[in-house]
Amino acid sequence: MAANGEKQQGHRAGAYKQKNKGHKHGKHRTKGEIERENKGRVSVMALTKKQRKEQKKMDRRNKANQLRRNKKEMVLTEKRRLGSRDGPPHLVAVVSLHAGADTGAVTKLLRGEGAGGVVRQEQCISGVTDSFGLILPRFKQRFTFLQQSTADMHSLLDVAKIADSLVFVLDSSEGWDSYGNHCLSCLFAQGLPSYTLVCQGVSDLPVKKRVESRRALSKITELRFPDARLFPLDTAQDAILLLRHLGTQRQRKLGFRSRRSHLLAQHATFTPNCPAEGTGAGPTGLGTLCVSGYVRGRPLRVDRLVHISGHGDFQLSQIDAPSDPLPLNLTAPRAAKPGIGGDVDMPDGGEDEAAVRVLMKADPSCRESLLAEAEVDPMEGEQTWPTETELLEAEEARKSKRVMKVPKGTSDYQAMWIVDEDEEENGEIDEESSDDDDDDDDMMDEAMDAEEEESSQDAGSCCASEAEEEEEEEEEVVCSTERAGADQRYDEHLDEAAEEEGLKRYREARANEMFPDEVDTPLNTPARIRFQRYRGLKSFRSSPWDPMENLPLNYSRIFQFQSFERTRHRILAEAAAEDDGAMVGWYVTLHIIDVPFSVMECVQSGKPLVLVSLLPHEQKMSVMHLLVRRHPSNTEPIKSKEELVFHCGFRRFRASPIFSQHTSADKHKMELFLRPDAPTVVSVYAPITFCPAGALLFKQRNDGIQDLVATGSLLSCDPQRVVLKRIVLSGHPFKINRRSAVVRYMFFNREDIMWFKPVELRTKWGRRGHIKEALGTHGHMKCVFDNQLRSQDTVLMNLYKRVYPRWTYDPFVPLPLPWVKREGTVEMDNLDVE
Repeated sequence: MAANGEKQQGHRAGAYKQKNKGHKHGKHRTKGEIERENKGRVSVMALTKKQRKEQKKMDRRNKANQLRRNKKEMVLTEKRRLGSRDGPPHLVAVVSLHAGADTGAVTKLLRGEGAGGVVRQEQCISGVTDSFGLILPRFKQRFTFLQQSTADMHSLLDVAKIADSLVFVLDSSEGWDSYGNHCLSCLFAQGLPSYTLVCQGVSDLPVKKRVESRRALSKITELRFPDARLFPLDTAQDAILLLRHLGTQRQRKLGFRSRRSHLLAQHATFTPNCPAEGTGAGPTGLGTLCVSGYVRGRPLRVDRLVHISGHGDFQLSQIDAPSDPLPLNLTAPRAAKPGIGGDVDMPDGGEDEAAVRVLMKADPSCRESLLAEAEVDPMEGEQTWPTETELLEAEEARKSKRVMKVPKGTSDYQAMWIVDEDEEENGEIDEESSDDDDDDDDMMDEAMDAEEEESSQDAGSCCASEAEEEEEEEEEVVCSTERAGADQRYDEHLDEAAEEEGLKRYREARANEMFPDEVDTPLNTPARIRFQRYRGLKSFRSSPWDPMENLPLNYSRIFQFQSFERTRHRILAEAAAEDDGAMVGWYVTLHIIDVPFSVMECVQSGKPLVLVSLLPHEQKMSVMHLLVRRHPSNTEPIKSKEELVFHCGFRRFRASPIFSQHTSADKHKMELFLRPDAPTVVSVYAPITFCPAGALLFKQRNDGIQDLVATGSLLSCDPQRVVLKRIVLSGHPFKINRRSAVVRYMFFNREDIMWFKPVELRTKWGRRGHIKEALGTHGHMKCVFDNQLRSQDTVLMNLYKRVYPRWTYDPFVPLPLPWVKREGTVEMDNLDVE
């Protein structure tokens, strides 16, 4: 201790004292220890974290709550807007799913005085008699009801595309019949909006049986509608409950319609063009179609193209805003708002004309073009004139070539293409078949079959004698008086041509299933000529195939994107951000120019008219791919390149597609028939449509009825998707000596063997090999394999060529017959069908 009694102070190290790095003991260090060691020094990670402006846990939670709240408010606002003062009327379609269900009784209760509504229009939709507008002052909502018949499948699907709600009328005992089940399959595949189930006749049953009836009907509906509520509709009180439910139910969004502006025609007029402006006035000429209706989905722009379902794409000249025919305020109808930036013209005339205002007029310089196909320049692929050096080299090569015998009359240019004397006779290439864009070998097969039948007259005579014996046996059976009348009545409803065509297609499908892609080598035509457009691949997975090689002429007429997905995201984002044009809920009149009179005839016949505004590029042709599955109700074989009717989004058209496997490789194998057990990609020439969009495929019979073939969705737009058709040539091992064998019946001349010598061989039992040499001149060849060959094995050779769809696109789909058979009954609709 110090002398003065104070405690001695110890030594303190300075601030610049060296501090050695501590030993890393491997234990966890807390945040406090790290901060004490750093003494205020900030690490690089912390600096970058501040630059990224990362939020704390509470801030992130608060932001998520705000986003959730905003989205909920947006959904509620959209839900409350439908049917309100500022939104379009709630469009409800009443559909019967059973032959015994009466939709007229449903609409009669809804429009009755007991429901508390005010009917403003008895015929609210142009051409459709069973439609009316209903205003409910009690709920401050307005509805448009449409009674849609299921006999016309096209009209049913068109109405379901734009309807806000569907009311399915069921039978009190059976629910729906077989045809109603078929309609439900089509609606579910296309995309079903909000729906409600209604049944009648429950109150007519005894009190003890009502509970059992509802319980049995609930069991039936659970199969298709697991979470649906069943509403009885027998009294006015039931009608009020149904209207309240329709106005407050959750709306199901359909992607293909929520991103596009669409409209259901409430009123339509047609004005023919003057002779100086168009093709002349008259039923067969063009004219201006004025369509009035409520804008739905997205704002409608006047410079965009509109598509009329079943008729094609058209341009708009102007958009008017007449007075709202279904105002929610019954005392003073509210006039439509003028458009943003649009000119307002008040035409002279009566009171009805004074309410019409011009919202906007189309600018020809900004309006989208109707150009659907690219302009083809036939001289674009021609070669330039050769230079003098090339001409001299060609002349020297001609002088130094070897001398060969050529047929009399052959020019020097033709002789340059002759390789030898054998190929001079058989080496002619059919230019028409090489330029044919459909790449189909069926016509060539039929021609060879006809030649074989002509050459084999003996076999034909035997077949004729057998046919005569069969006819005699049939005559003996018909002679029976007891069954003659029944057989005659049965044969009256039988189409012999359709039976023969079905038998032929069934045999082809069965042969393809048992022997996939196997074809017979022709006897009268060299295989190197018959299969000159095919090539061998060492590996279907890894061997290269240039997608721009030997493209058909139709590819010069289509459009393609560098990246379809990037373009799709950009177009949909721009469409979602648009806020100009005729807003959603406005009652407008569209002036559509250069419309054929057939559209007006369709409206006059009672068909609903559906319009949709197209996004950019959606009028241009390209190669579209759809991913579909075969419908279980279809049992007939569907062959590739067979004409089908497509429902893709808002479009309806006819085309001849090709089928291919759904894989992730760069090459895809073609399917000759639509497979029932796996998803299939359908490729077709069609206008561009941006995903998502549902797809339905129908096949039209000879009697006019269309059967549902497959359902699916739109996959992509990619003209460079390589689809390869495979054929398999088969041979039989004649002599086997360990790894080598003599194979016959694959080819029938020596030249074909030498031509296909580089192609690899395989067997059904998994052996690999190649052709070593030809033996003789009748098609025997010596082959070497990687292992011992069995006598019961079959030698195969795979050949491939690229195939393309047929250009048979037609936007005008014929209407199916307006009658439906339901359990022995026939329903007729008074429709004028051309």
